[in-house]
Amino acid sequence: MEQNKAAQTPVAQNHPAALVWIAEIISVIFHPVFMPLGMTFVLRKLTPVSFSGVTDEKFGYWLLSIGITTIFFPLFSIALLKPLGFIQSYKMPQAQNRIIPLMMSMIFYFWISHVFNSMSGGNVPLVLKVLLLGNFWGIILIFMVNIFTKISMHTAAAGGIIGNILVLMIISPVAMEVPLFVALLLAGAIGTARMVTGAHQRGDVWLGYIIGILVQLGAWVYLH
Repeated sequence: MEQNKAAQTPVAQNHPAALVWIAEIISVIFHPVFMPLGMTFVLRKLTPVSFSGVTDEKFGYWLLSIGITTIFFPLFSIALLKPLGFIQSYKMPQAQNRIIPLMMSMIFYFWISHVFNSMSGGNVPLVLKVLLLGNFWGIILIFMVNIFTKISMHTAAAGGIIGNILVLMIISPVAMEVPLFVALLLAGAIGTARMVTGAHQRGDVWLGYIIGILVQLGAWVYLH
């Protein structure tokens, strides 16, 4: 039984302590829970024309709504799971530990996507709708794949960043080659960090990238 558990959890390789420390910092800073809020801010900077009808006050309200729904509620809910005995560790080293947190996050991600897609007035940019719907679809796919293997949610979020930039390259007249290059570098750093810490196998890292990219492109095809 113990051997099976060990086989399910990637074993950290012998890396210098400083490298592991850097990888842990990267994993925290670019935790997938921050992706929706962070990318909402980035999208406005990359394509201000799409947000031209949105005042700073309204955009601030949007950031607050997205932050509360996709960061505060998921983290607060997960914080309650350990004291209640549903998970043994907040790092959730086993795929089974992530079932309940993913189900709760699915609800929050559905709600914020539904709210923004249902807003009247037509001033919600398509790129923001794509981002939020893609995130919701991504959680669903991660939940399904998690039944079979511990897919990397960090690289799924990184793939979502790449997918968002690809969507901008399709719909925006502004050149997006530099943002795409930066997104690729960032995604590579995140994936490397997850393997350095021993959190995931290489296949789970690449599977995360693929899902993250596909859900964003799929959301654009569905919405546009």
